[in-house]
Amino acid sequence: MDRPLIVYLHGFCSSPASWKSRLLAEEMARRGLGVQFVCPPLSPVPDEAVACVEDLIGQASGPVVLVGSSLGGHYANHLAEKHDLRAALINPAIVAALDLGLFVGDHTNFHTGEHFTFTAAHAAQLQAQVRRPTPDRYWLMLEAGDEVLDYRQALDFYAGCRQTVLPGGDHSFTQFPEFVAQLIEFAGL
Repeated sequence: MDRPLIVYLHGFCSSPASWKSRLLAEEMARRGLGVQFVCPPLSPVPDEAVACVEDLIGQASGPVVLVGSSLGGHYANHLAEKHDLRAALINPAIVAALDLGLFVGDHTNFHTGEHFTFTAAHAAQLQAQVRRPTPDRYWLMLEAGDEVLDYRQALDFYAGCRQTVLPGGDHSFTQFPEFVAQLIEFAGL
């Protein structure tokens, strides 16, 4: 069987240029596993983002392990349940607990400068993607100092899953470098 492929899913207004994606990609390359890592640029349209990742899953020659940060964590949950995959979630967005109306409006991608509008229809797409987690699929990684999302929502939603909850930090998950090797191991590489 072919080696697992890690598919990293970035967050809202982010891109493959996110520091966590780059750090994981660099470590995978250092280990000679660069071809076992991909971080696609995700559309701001939720159904398009999911379709992009489903294409990657369909093309993979071996198992796929998802790593999702923030909104990417929501997508990873949705796809893990739909395709029977394992996923590591980093400060994930718990769409079922969020007032998505707060995000409706114009936004700019942090890395590319691309402007986009998040609409009520996009919010409805996210809501339709919510799936209850199967606990043994997930590793939940949280920093209690997340200033964007209430980490307790993730604790509740992912009750029964493997959980690493760290004091302090912020939404970027500041202690990520300490977990890169463990993520690669989690993926079976």
